[in-house]
Amino acid sequence: MDVIERRISSGYAKPPWTFKGSALYQIHLVKAATARAFIPKELRLVEAFGYTLGGFFLASYDDSPAGVFDELVVIAGTVWNPPTSCAWAARVLVNSNEACHHGRKEVGLPSQVARFSKKITAVPKRKRERAFGFLDTFGLGTTLSQPEDLVEVKVSEVDGAASADICSIKVRSDATSEMEKKLGSWMGPAIKMSLPSFRVRPVRPAVVSHPFDDETEKFSEENHTSQELHENENENENERRLSVAVLLSKPIIALQFKDLTMQVEAPVVV
Repeated sequence: MDVIERRISSGYAKPPWTFKGSALYQIHLVKAATARAFIPKELRLVEAFGYTLGGFFLASYDDSPAGVFDELVVIAGTVWNPPTSCAWAARVLVNSNEACHHGRKEVGLPSQVARFSKKITAVPKRKRERAFGFLDTFGLGTTLSQPEDLVEVKVSEVDGAASADICSIKVRSDATSEMEKKLGSWMGPAIKMSLPSFRVRPVRPAVVSHPFDDETEKFSEENHTSQELHENENENENERRLSVAVLLSKPIIALQFKDLTMQVEAPVVV
């Protein structure tokens, strides 16, 4: 989906704000040094052996205060929030100007406007027949092919007239992980909570890639002349590169959420 143009903050009334849709939550091992670049020094990072738990949250909302929009939350790592811990958002990419403005002004999120493009490709799924296992040794066995969908979501950050490709996320729609083979098509029971309610199952981790080398890809600076804006661009570019590093880190587990309903309260300053 392209960037959705809407009047700023027209749909956001008083909290709680309700979001409905589906999502993929993928947890990665992120280098602690990378995560610390996003986390305030006064907060303590949860880490072990030089790594913390980060990843991303890719959501598609079909009902929200900002209407229909997509969101990619890059999670730098996990920080202590006694008596528990919480995930720290390094970058929030949305294809809605209204959602971006609300995230920045009302919630304090590092939101950026982005473009999301989705492509679905049918690919063969090979299923080996056990009866021909012996013949397979000699290359005479047979396999059955069943189609499955490969969903690719490309995300590009938008900065005025310029844009920069952030990542490509590929996930198989049937998500045939070893765990899911045992569970079949089970989506888990419907779980209802004040925040949120959903149906969830473990899936095969999505494959994340970046189309260009981080050192050569840059935002266009044609329309910026002041030193202050130039410094802000350099800082933004560095944060963007580090966000890509988080996305490209090693995945551990992925969870698919369906029938997702979140009721989000206004943030509390502590």
